[in-house]
Amino acid sequence: MNRIGFIVSTMLVALALLSSMLFVVDQRQFGVVYALGQIKEVITEPGLNFKLPPPFQNVSYIDKRLLTLDSPDQEPMLTAEKQRVVIDWYVRWRITDPLQYIRNVGLDEATGANQLNRVVRNAFQEEINRRTVRDLLSVKREQLMSDVRREVLEVVKGAKPWGIDVVDVRITRADYVEAITESVYRRMEAERKRVANELRSTGAAEGEKIRADADRQREVAIANAYRDAQKIKGEGDAQAAAIYAEAFGRDPQFAQFYRSLEAYKASFNKKGDVMVLEPSGSDFFRAFRGSSGGTAPAQKK
Repeated sequence: MNRIGFIVSTMLVALALLSSMLFVVDQRQFGVVYALGQIKEVITEPGLNFKLPPPFQNVSYIDKRLLTLDSPDQEPMLTAEKQRVVIDWYVRWRITDPLQYIRNVGLDEATGANQLNRVVRNAFQEEINRRTVRDLLSVKREQLMSDVRREVLEVVKGAKPWGIDVVDVRITRADYVEAITESVYRRMEAERKRVANELRSTGAAEGEKIRADADRQREVAIANAYRDAQKIKGEGDAQAAAIYAEAFGRDPQFAQFYRSLEAYKASFNKKGDVMVLEPSGSDFFRAFRGSSGGTAPAQKK
């Protein structure tokens, strides 16, 4: 029984020892083998590998993929015309030589990203100091990014190479600082309000002009209509007078009788009208006397 336990224990120890000696390097990583704190070997190809068990040898991994570094801060930079601008940028980079990277930069990707951020920001500051805001927004922007990449490569591949390659440098946004942006927005808003007020004033003036012209045309149309109406009325009165004259000329007695009836109608138009006349001596009631043969009343209400 003790022999079986010993065999099992020995096998477990052997498996544990074997597992500590085997390691797998992924195709997306570099494998770095350390022997007592010194770099013993750098494995660049993926697969199963062997090493001595700890603490004689240890292994760490470094990413070999294309990495992205985004601008972590929003500190303003000064342009050639002393304008404060804020830019957002990103850098695509990768580790090409793990040995140089570990010796000159650090043991992980975060350390390299921090140091690369400082170099890229200094390069951007130097290039933006030589350019205007117009250059940042025009086709010269491509030249600026190319110059920044060149300066960064000069640093990382200088006397102490970092063991990295900078593939691309890009600006994603270039804008004024918040205070200047708000001032620009206020000026734009004031300009838009001025234009709007000018358009409203112009519209109101045009409206008054159109209304005045419409009123003038209305008065002219009414005056012309009244003139035409009066002309037609005058022509009608003239034709009526001619017809009356022709009719009265044919029978003078009828004309006199008709005029008497019109006079009676005008005189007795209201109930409150009072006339005091002498019927026997007045010609006003001649039509009454001629028609009835009697004497007309002296008072008529």
